[in-house]
Amino acid sequence: MVKVFVAGHNGMVGSAICRQLKNNKHVSLITAERSELDLIDQREVFDFFAKNKIDQVYLAAAKVGGIHANNAYPAEFIYENLMVQGNVIHAAFLNKVKNLLFLGSSCIYPKFANQPIREDALLTGLLESSNEPYAISKIAGIKLCESYNRQYGELHGIDYRSVMPTNLYGPGDSYHTENSHVIPALLRRFHEAKEKAVETVSIWGTGTSRREFLYVDDIAAACIHVMNLDKRVYERCTSPMLSHINVGFGEDITIAELAALIAKVVGFTGDIDYDCTKPDGTPQKLIDSSKINNLGWSPTIGLKKGLEMTYKYFLKVNDYDCR
Repeated sequence: MVKVFVAGHNGMVGSAICRQLKNNKHVSLITAERSELDLIDQREVFDFFAKNKIDQVYLAAAKVGGIHANNAYPAEFIYENLMVQGNVIHAAFLNKVKNLLFLGSSCIYPKFANQPIREDALLTGLLESSNEPYAISKIAGIKLCESYNRQYGELHGIDYRSVMPTNLYGPGDSYHTENSHVIPALLRRFHEAKEKAVETVSIWGTGTSRREFLYVDDIAAACIHVMNLDKRVYERCTSPMLSHINVGFGEDITIAELAALIAKVVGFTGDIDYDCTKPDGTPQKLIDSSKINNLGWSPTIGLKKGLEMTYKYFLKVNDYDCR
């Protein structure tokens, strides 16, 4: 029996990983509520690892949010994410955890990186300013994993890996009015506009920026796939100081096209207005997922189907509150 700790099990990605791991009879799943384990508290994290004798870790815990949240709380985004990552990765090493998977974000890449963005674009240019603190914390997470592998991998047999997902959506997301990501924000806005018979919905930016989206169950499957790859296979497609792997859908869409699709899924028939005084963010962000595709994983859920499932979940739980 493999004892697997999912850090961030209540989050969108962590809960999806847990749903899939629960189907594996060879896995003993370990989780902890925030009231039981504060991942920012080093002593609590170290004691938790020492007590539970963990074999594998999925590090999905993170402070996340959209453009507004990143602009409003930059200190919280960089501090909390750095502390969580440092505590979990170091505690894993001290307690002889051999396998760890760190979940980053495609925002680690330069704002004007060539499209689609390959893994080797990391640290080749300036980041998008609106989420730079979050991006830097995620880059640090990659480098933590690489550094522990380089210094202790051969001697202690540790194997810490990183995946960089594109923009994610699905059940378990936050629908906060200001701090959520683009899909849950638009889904809630169109839903409330339909319910109140509002004629026009206003959206930040010009609508011309392009984004790629991946359903959360697909990233969960990718994480489990990467975690369980033979080490020799993983090392053949990575290098000691460029060890992360992109995970994306393989296609992008403009924000205007996304808004129209969400409006259709929700049933909103009014007008969509674009507030050009608000930022667009990075012009395009499409990642190159050829490495993980060549390693045997590919997405299974298209955007329209994923949005329909997400909206169905939204109606079921009526989850308006930010976690």
